[in-house]
Amino acid sequence: QVQLVESGGGLVQAGGSLRLACAASRSLFTINVMDYMGWYRQAPGKQRERVALITSGGSTNYADSVKGRFTVSLDNAKNTLHLHMNNLKPEDTAVYYCNLHERLVDYWGQGAQVTVSS
Repeated sequence: QVQLVESGGGLVQAGGSLRLACAASRSLFTINVMDYMGWYRQAPGKQRERVALITSGGSTNYADSVKGRFTVSLDNAKNTLHLHMNNLKPEDTAVYYCNLHERLVDYWGQGAQVTVSS
């Protein structure tokens, strides 16, 4: 089990930047190479979308809509997952959730509202 606490949401103008953090109560990855962490978002009227992914091996994946603008990273010393969002667009407005997939079990943060104004 693990607790995930998100921080860093807010209101920003288009073209601005925002940083999200997801602090875990313990080490995030085990020896299982299938483990991964990611950021998801859900906007009103839309399905949940995976934005970014980082595996226990350190490889990353990004949705096409955010590639080149968002960066996911893991601070192992602080057990914290980060999402750096640059050049934000109104279409990025959503509730953002961090996720840990660990040995067939999913853990979720409480969600952080990100609102991008035109």
